[in-house]
Amino acid sequence: MSDQLTGILLVQLGTPQSTSTRDVRRYLREFLSDPRVLDIPSIGRWLLLNAVILPFRPRRSAEAYEKIWTADGSPLTIHTQALADGVQQALGDGYHVAVGMRYQKPPLTDAIDTLVAAECSRLVVVPLFPQYASASSGSALEATLRAVAGRWNVPNVTSVGDFYDDPRFLDAVAAVAAPELERFGADHVLFSYHGLPESQIRRSDPTGDWCLAAEGCCDTMTSANRFCYRAQAFATTRGLVERLGLDPQRVSTAFQSRLAGQKWIEPYTDREFTRLHSLGHRRLAVLTPSFTADCLETIEEIGIRGRDQWGALGGELLLVPCVNAHPTWVAGVADLVRELA
Repeated sequence: MSDQLTGILLVQLGTPQSTSTRDVRRYLREFLSDPRVLDIPSIGRWLLLNAVILPFRPRRSAEAYEKIWTADGSPLTIHTQALADGVQQALGDGYHVAVGMRYQKPPLTDAIDTLVAAECSRLVVVPLFPQYASASSGSALEATLRAVAGRWNVPNVTSVGDFYDDPRFLDAVAAVAAPELERFGADHVLFSYHGLPESQIRRSDPTGDWCLAAEGCCDTMTSANRFCYRAQAFATTRGLVERLGLDPQRVSTAFQSRLAGQKWIEPYTDREFTRLHSLGHRRLAVLTPSFTADCLETIEEIGIRGRDQWGALGGELLLVPCVNAHPTWVAGVADLVRELA
């Protein structure tokens, strides 16, 4: 019956519609205008965006997107739609799966319209960000709830929370990584996560005296760092080290994709490359488990620029793919949804 149909909204960050400088500028303007992303006073955010970032960055970013763009478009869109198709097949009748991007297209509003038009009486939102951050998960949920709340008939809404240590996510990453690591024979494995400003990490701590203040603050999960992105990233690393049977002495964690002007969480991935080379490592495997789909930050930043940097140091680098639409991840997402539907 139609009143039993459950809508599943898979949410990703977003991507430009093309590699043109104009489309990239439009994407960056929407993305960086979000106060959860650049959490500085509005006047400062406007000045930074319009006087520093948008006059120069779109052209450079457009060139980077050109290196990863496919005949079918953005890798992020392609992988996310493939995941949606797989989850739809796994869930079967009684569910309707749609994809919405927090920024640009397909917009969240269109995805919600699609689910409502299909007569979904319930909505399960799945932000595809393993570790919680206000700039990603928080922003996606806020925008989704705002779009739903504006409707006259508001469906029942629930959401999948962070899954940084969920066995279904860890199993999927391990299923992708294990054969790649066995084939490559790395002498070190680096887990590279997207970066965040330190100010956002401190803001996530309700006590104000634990995150980035206490020694070993990310070594265990507590009530103080429950929403700490950095602590969750280290927890993901620990879970994957155990699943993959890696030597903890040959593993490290770092953070990429920082912007100038603020202190971002460390260690930085590009500097970790230099440190690891100085220690004698030459065969480096990189996993990027803050991303569920390969995108600019994985393919271009690590797979192209990172490989070039590591190659210039005299080493060989393997970029392990994200979970994308791997069957283990498709099954995992379907199971996450069933728990809430």
